[in-house]
Amino acid sequence: MAGNIGSAAAPITSSLSKLQALNGLFAIYKKQGPTSADVLNALKEALLKEAGVQNPNPRKRKKQSLKMGHGGTLDSAASGVLGLGLQICSPSLTMKSLLKGISVQSNTQQAEATTVVGIGNGTKMLSTMLAGSKKYVAVGELGKATDTLDATGSVILEKDFEHITRLDIEDKLKAFTGDIMQVPPLYSALKKDGQRLSVLLKKGHKVEAKPARPVTVYNLTLQEFKPPHFTLDIECGGGFYVRSLVDDLGKALSSCAHVKELIRTKQGQFTLEEHALHEEQWTLERILFSLQPCSESEQALDCTKPPEADTLGTHSEVKMKT
Repeated sequence: MAGNIGSAAAPITSSLSKLQALNGLFAIYKKQGPTSADVLNALKEALLKEAGVQNPNPRKRKKQSLKMGHGGTLDSAASGVLGLGLQICSPSLTMKSLLKGISVQSNTQQAEATTVVGIGNGTKMLSTMLAGSKKYVAVGELGKATDTLDATGSVILEKDFEHITRLDIEDKLKAFTGDIMQVPPLYSALKKDGQRLSVLLKKGHKVEAKPARPVTVYNLTLQEFKPPHFTLDIECGGGFYVRSLVDDLGKALSSCAHVKELIRTKQGQFTLEEHALHEEQWTLERILFSLQPCSESEQALDCTKPPEADTLGTHSEVKMKT
């Protein structure tokens, strides 16, 4: 009987070892609704269950058996690319040995949005995701402003928009291209005294707007205009809020506006069409096939100092917002 128990435990141990040996970046799809942290925890839970871990608790911050972080928060109402990072803590397990015996066909399924994920030492690479460019498709609605600047909030102002033409929008967009100053939304993951502004607001606390800060917009074009809705293609750097852009644009047009729909189509080198793994593809085999490994110098980093995956998520919320 002992032999049977040992043989049954061996595959679990092997799977968990392979999972803990992952080291690098990959991208997943985030659907509308859950927060980026929710998606990250769901991914952790799926992988730990596949590895045979009983009753995994992905929200537990200490003594994590799997270190993982994402490269930039998406609003719960947004969908898109979410990048993650992972860490290798077993130098004897190489990527070649991990891939041995695995045959995976390329993913041709198109996704709406992508999240870049870092696992292990890959979490230390996530700063690149924050600093790199991002692309979004945003649908705005003229004539209504909300307290959250998107469709999840309450309407706080309504104004006429019939006077606005396509040429008006295209002309105003010029002022929002290049290096500009932008005030972050009140409802955001930015923090005051260690608490998120959005949480403070929901608790009824008064919150002052953060000061305007420099952001960069590389490309901004109007793709469609069907009043009251308009669709923007946006390529921007870190720290940029699409919600603030749409709100500011509405004001510049002598009206008001909010974000009705938001999709992140690119984060760093990861795109929605080519790299995002859907929830049904969150398996060790698929991630091994998709993983972008760390460089040799990054793999040599001390694994005894685990990356602060949860903190990385917080930093991403500060530096790359929607």
